[in-house]
Amino acid sequence: MASPLVTLTTDFGSGSPYVAQMKAVILRTCPQAGLVDITHQIPPQNIRYAALVLEDVAPLFPEGTTHVCVVDPGVGTSRPIVLVQHAGHFFVAPDNGLLSRVVPQVQPERVWVVTRSQYWLHPVSATFHGRDIMAPVAARVAAGHPPADFGEPGWTLTSLDWPQPQVEPDQICGQVLTVDSFGNLITNIPRNVLERWARGDSCLIDCAGHTLRECVRTYAERPAGTPIALFSPNQRLELAVVQGSAATTLGAGPDAEVRVRRLASEPLPADPPA
Repeated sequence: MASPLVTLTTDFGSGSPYVAQMKAVILRTCPQAGLVDITHQIPPQNIRYAALVLEDVAPLFPEGTTHVCVVDPGVGTSRPIVLVQHAGHFFVAPDNGLLSRVVPQVQPERVWVVTRSQYWLHPVSATFHGRDIMAPVAARVAAGHPPADFGEPGWTLTSLDWPQPQVEPDQICGQVLTVDSFGNLITNIPRNVLERWARGDSCLIDCAGHTLRECVRTYAERPAGTPIALFSPNQRLELAVVQGSAATTLGAGPDAEVRVRRLASEPLPADPPA
């Protein structure tokens, strides 16, 4: 029988001893668990970035995986911690919108508010619920404990506002959702939406006062330093600079407006006078 998998996603930073403490708690309760770091490089308190990471990564794991997600600026407050079962996966996280992409529509009976403190690590720190509450609960879920052991079912998850691109006859208006570790600007414009709208025409892409005329399939198609547009591995329009940072070069970041226009045909030069 394969070992149960537990993933960790946090904003603690690479090499953080806080990550090691969470792993120690999980392994003490479920020594057979296989621990996988999704990332600990979420920008501090950036719930939106973490939500996108979970949406893109968590579904790729085998069913039965338990995901512990700690990006928790409200730690120590009355915000609840939830255990969610969705699409064959379990998620343990603060209910602050962190799960609003990976679990877009979940039935209430698949959400439990984590309230039963007999399963927690004591004493509970006011500032480290990842170690003292989420890690021991995740370990027990991975070990096969029924979710109902940990709290009461029936909860509506907090959802963040995720703006959708506005598709108009002459343009698509979107925005930058996040900046990845390379400085690429990841937008909210899906590939299928853009391609259906463009109908094969070439496009110009405006962002932060810059116009990108290069739409390519791979970074290597253009020389270093060239601003380009392409599609991210998760099929979102991405603005990049070859071997550079689009965030720095364009001076743009999350929420920056992105506008896509069809490339108008250049007018033919006038005939020279006879």
